[in-house]
Amino acid sequence: MPGTARPVAASPGVGAVQRLTRARPLAAVLAVLVLVTVWEAYKWLGPEQGWALGETRLLPRTTDLAMPHTWQTLARLLEPVSGGTGADPLWLAVLRAAGASLGVAVVGWTIGVLVGAVLALAMQRVTLAERAVLPLVVLSQTVPLVALAPLVRSWGSRLAVGALEWEPWMSVAVIASYLAFFPVAVGLLRGLQSPDTIHVELMRAYGAGWGATLLRLRLPAAVPHLLPALRLAAANAVVGTVVAEVATGLPGGLGRMVLEFANFAASDPPKPWAPILGAVLLGLSTAALVALLGRALRRYRRAEVSA
Repeated sequence: MPGTARPVAASPGVGAVQRLTRARPLAAVLAVLVLVTVWEAYKWLGPEQGWALGETRLLPRTTDLAMPHTWQTLARLLEPVSGGTGADPLWLAVLRAAGASLGVAVVGWTIGVLVGAVLALAMQRVTLAERAVLPLVVLSQTVPLVALAPLVRSWGSRLAVGALEWEPWMSVAVIASYLAFFPVAVGLLRGLQSPDTIHVELMRAYGAGWGATLLRLRLPAAVPHLLPALRLAAANAVVGTVVAEVATGLPGGLGRMVLEFANFAASDPPKPWAPILGAVLLGLSTAALVALLGRALRRYRRAEVSA
């Protein structure tokens, strides 16, 4: 018909990019390749001694001591940890440390999810609780972990409930949960408040109480808000675990490995980057575990909401 606008067909190149970005595994591989390209491009083009404004360094150095090539770091993973006889390969040592940190991070994530869920339910149920608690929840994230970790370990070491003694890894799990509860509390609260007023009034017209409305309306509506919050909480739990291991000196995890391998920065530059790479992979693994949880709730995933 005259005057009718016809849809503009997308070019083949744009369609190929859209298909790649929709495939999450391919998009993840593409993101890693882009990161490696940026790293190598800066190492090639950036100033060797970096750039500083006064005493503040704005650009890092590009020497082999400060920025080893990505392939050098990957090759170092296949070599022994040390020159001792029968030493394990570096990748195996990093994998074992990542497993230890993963166990603590899962405990911290679980505690954080439970605490965040309880706070979100309380704030949704009582308006006064939201006004009183939500500012404190936001304010809690301004406390630096480096200062908090020694205090938690000192307080925890004095606790004893019957035969149960406070172990050092419990302090790390508490610190991890400290970072994990925040996105869950905020995201779940936002999801619980997302149903339209007309739907809430309809539930009231049917005589449904707060519990029935929560189970049949608010919780299903909160799933698109909750899943991104759970992924962010998982990443925060990994960060909190590694930082707490560094601050408390807990052996066996990636944080302690970061401290130990930092001494080899001058003699073996790629080695200190190995536990950092392990921490990155650990964060991706926890996000993948939460994604599996999201598949179980796919009937409620109309569209995820960005946290």
